Amino acid sequence: MLEKSLIVNRSFLETRIALLENSQLAKLWIERDDEKGILGNIYKGTVLRVLPGMNAAFVDIGLGKSAFLFGGDLLTPEERESQNLDLEESSAVSNKVEICPIQNKLADGQEVIVQVSKEPLGTKGPRVTTQPTIAGRYVVLMPGNKTVALSRRIEDEVEKRRLTNISEKLVENEDYGIIVRTAGQGAPKESIARDFNLLKKNWQKIEQKISASPAPSLVYSELNLIKKTCRDFFDEGLEMILCDHYNTYLQLRSFFSENLPEAFKLLKFYDQQTPIFDIFGVEIDIGRAIGKRIDLPSGGYLIIEQTEALTSFDVNTGKFVGKANAQQTILTTNLEATVKVVEQLKIRNLGGIIVIDFIDMEDLKDQ
Repeated sequence: MLEKSLIVNRSFLETRIALLENSQLAKLWIERDDEKGILGNIYKGTVLRVLPGMNAAFVDIGLGKSAFLFGGDLLTPEERESQNLDLEESSAVSNKVEICPIQNKLADGQEVIVQVSKEPLGTKGPRVTTQPTIAGRYVVLMPGNKTVALSRRIEDEVEKRRLTNISEKLVENEDYGIIVRTAGQGAPKESIARDFNLLKKNWQKIEQKISASPAPSLVYSELNLIKKTCRDFFDEGLEMILCDHYNTYLQLRSFFSENLPEAFKLLKFYDQQTPIFDIFGVEIDIGRAIGKRIDLPSGGYLIIEQTEALTSFDVNTGKFVGKANAQQTILTTNLEATVKVVEQLKIRNLGGIIVIDFIDMEDLKDQ
């Protein structure tokens, strides 16, 4: 079983969080104070222009770049279910004009509540949806509908029935739907109910802010990187959360006491002079892990290139000449590259289109 720890390093300009598995760097998050993400934030915006031909609209949310709203992202979970669409599959329906002609629901100048579902990238503004959700420890709250859903990673049929029954009773007389997160698997009914009620109170505060705010305005900020990471990884078998910034440590204590009392005992404050990442060897690992060139164990290497559209991995044999023959050398290099690419996807938190340029292999078994 893996020993896991979260190491939190907070400096004047940035936050860095390292997930260690058996004392090795498994994942890294870096957030500069002047480049904080907006994913999950909720805004009261104004529709600038409806584009029927694209089944989309541009929305002013006060960020300089207009947000992009697809027609498919106007669908409620019930409407998606009626079309046999997955709850997370809004992009798959965004171009099907017959499902949701956007001009039937929106008009230029109209005020609209939207949530950022994709960060801005390069010259492109953020993508937004009109179906906001807020996530808690065990459940995700969906205001305005009665849908009940479970994480796909919950597979046990008995547990699925138990969680469905709990969820249906929670929303029975409410104007909310919920998605039970993977962390909800095995959680007591009382804990799930407490999480649901806390999210309800949070949403009621958001509604008050919506009523009192002009458009465009930010009405809800997603949890900061530290709180969100601690919340999401607490159920992954964490044994320690170590923080080197006292004010951040106090904020986490307060957050845990209100939202995650089970995590309170894991939190510790690091007050030694040696930098926290040096103590755990993370600083050296970061230098090796996030450069443009990543070395492979046998002497080959990867070259990583990131653009707006995709991330590419180019595999090279480098100084590795092998011992048997050229094809075995190539196969070994490609196999090592496969493992290293997966590590890089985790450490760099990469998504979107991933292209891997393996070295050509002639043998079908090798392929």
